Amino acid sequence: MTTQEILNASLTKTEKARRLFELGLTRRQVADLLMNGNVGFAYNVWKKWNEEQTEQITALPFEFSFSRTFGIELEVYGANRSRIVTEMRRLGIEVESESYNHNTRNHWKIISDASISGADGNEIVSPVLSGVDGIEQVKKVCLALNRAGAKINTSCGFHVHFGANDLNVQNFRNLFQSYLELENKIDEIMPESRRGSRNTYCKSLASIASSKSAALTKIKNAQTINDMSNAFNLSRYFKLNIQSFQRHGTVEFRHHSGTTQFSKVKNWILICARLIEYSKQNGVTNNLNHFLNESLQDYMADRAADLAA
Repeated sequence: MTTQEILNASLTKTEKARRLFELGLTRRQVADLLMNGNVGFAYNVWKKWNEEQTEQITALPFEFSFSRTFGIELEVYGANRSRIVTEMRRLGIEVESESYNHNTRNHWKIISDASISGADGNEIVSPVLSGVDGIEQVKKVCLALNRAGAKINTSCGFHVHFGANDLNVQNFRNLFQSYLELENKIDEIMPESRRGSRNTYCKSLASIASSKSAALTKIKNAQTINDMSNAFNLSRYFKLNIQSFQRHGTVEFRHHSGTTQFSKVKNWILICARLIEYSKQNGVTNNLNHFLNESLQDYMADRAADLAA
């Protein structure tokens, strides 16, 4: 049934809401269509419906521990580099201003990035981070950037690397297949400039072949890491980047738009981290509910609704 057919059907509001959720509508959209904006009622219906869906689709248990190492790159403009350094050091972050390089440091570094439009374009790169301590450092850096007056435009991105030396080829196939299956849903929490292949620095995984199904086949057929790299034409400019594994032992998520908002940064790190662990433990998924907890499901639903509006 279409949205309009559901609205016109002789059903209770609860049943209409459930069917609208099955079509992929957000809680806010359902609340506006059926309940005069009563998000609380929509949430209660969604929560029960979501629990039932999760019980039906979860074939294997999933345990998540935020222990995988990670690193981030935040692209900004409009803030003097020395001011950023001063604000970061004021909050106890060890940081150095450096010329452009790909070297992993034991400290945060600020380097230039020619892809950033606007005056004072800079990339803030973390050392290897882990756990709650790593997240706390990220929080302080976001605060420092905001205090320094850093700005974001469509040329800016936010990249996350995760340590991946424990992953085998099958794990990588699972991860890339899952990301391709989920890419359209993830696009919904990104601005237009990061959707599909609109951005040449984070192209769709589907663009490696003539169709999504053909791209899935190329990924499934990869027997080695080199095969995976060749499937992506030896390019790192995809939403999920395999090339970084051969250079740094990491897998890189390049999909997210630039931001200095800590909540966005933290939630995206957790979303990506959980997908990696699910891919390692359980295999391929095309459903966000398989690996996201309720808080992250809420975040994605609310973010998608905000951008749709």
